[in-house]
Amino acid sequence: MLNTQLHIQRLQYSAFNRILISYLLFVSVFLCLSFNSFAVTSVGDLKSQQKNEILFNIHAYYVEDLALQQSFESSQQFEALLAQLDPYSKYLDEHELEALFSSTNGRYTGLGIEVKQQQQRIVIVNTIKDSPAAIAGVQMNDVLLAVNQQTIAYKDINQVAQMIKDSDTATVTLTIKRSNSPQPIYFTLTRSEINLESVSSSLSEFGIGYLAINSFSNHTLHDVARQITALQSHYGNPLTGLVLDLRDNPGGTLQSAVAVSDLFLQSGTIVTTKGRFYDANQHFRAKKGDILNGAPIVVLINENSASAAEILAAALKDNHRATLIGSQSFGKGSVQSLIPLGNGNTALKLTTAKYFTPSGQSIEGIGVTPDVAINQSTLSQIDKVVIIKNEQGNDDQLWSHTDSADPLLLKAQQLLTMK
Repeated sequence: MLNTQLHIQRLQYSAFNRILISYLLFVSVFLCLSFNSFAVTSVGDLKSQQKNEILFNIHAYYVEDLALQQSFESSQQFEALLAQLDPYSKYLDEHELEALFSSTNGRYTGLGIEVKQQQQRIVIVNTIKDSPAAIAGVQMNDVLLAVNQQTIAYKDINQVAQMIKDSDTATVTLTIKRSNSPQPIYFTLTRSEINLESVSSSLSEFGIGYLAINSFSNHTLHDVARQITALQSHYGNPLTGLVLDLRDNPGGTLQSAVAVSDLFLQSGTIVTTKGRFYDANQHFRAKKGDILNGAPIVVLINENSASAAEILAAALKDNHRATLIGSQSFGKGSVQSLIPLGNGNTALKLTTAKYFTPSGQSIEGIGVTPDVAINQSTLSQIDKVVIIKNEQGNDDQLWSHTDSADPLLLKAQQLLTMK
């Protein structure tokens, strides 16, 4: 039986090396609510051969060497095995796997809202541009009260997502509480395919670029390079500085984070990964060539900057290429591998390694520490001159789509104009 399992695994691992996503970095604090992304997985329905296949992969590749039993007499025993894994490891059914590939390729079918659970409330933290939610007028900080007139009180994010998925129609009605509205607001949204724009940018008259990376997908490297080139072309000269906004970026693929980091570095370590099997141990180094030709960089991070975003932030910080400002990042320092199961319609998303910053630190449960700590709700005295300048009608169009009193942006502009 063991030889048969080994043969199966070798075939799967060969296929695994050929797929687009070999290492994935995800964080659970942000979730794009979609039609397929949160199908409930019934591991109890798996056959004995499938369970043995999953057991073999955990034995061979999981980041920690767990003491695992060799067989299962009940579904409860198998579920207890999965419960020993970290929260980022799970079995993916065909719907979840399809949604994962779609998201990594920058598209998914859904409503276009990103949420987080905050003090037993489900809060909207973002709406995707041109999505049904954005077009209808759903806003950041809206609090979700009900789905299709069913209250979501005392439900977690996964349960709410399941309620949306289980809707029998293409439309979903969300009941929202908004701080400036005494009465609940109702939005009837129709699911549609959404193309996720991972990068947005703008330019100041001083040649300082602003680049916000919202997530790390297979297209992010191309989008970052294209938008920086466009900013330089519009300015007519090399940029004098760049603000790289990674706030509320929940992560994405490791390869994308490494490639984007390499755009700004001439040399040095970007990240290392360490695990129990050979290919989990990687050392990624920058190749010569800096798209900004040494122009200074300021990186904005907050408590929701996670995983791939933390890799980029730490790579630029530890290589003394950028100044980080904001608050401590989320602290997700593990790497997930996507291992196809059976005929490839399902998969095991398994934590196979931990990553370490160029300085050799693990950020798991800790996060990346900014060089300049700024609480989003407060401003230092030194920033007031910048605010006064803006209020006096300066026609600088720097980051015109953002809040002019954003303390992190103001500090970033101040740091870059002083260099």
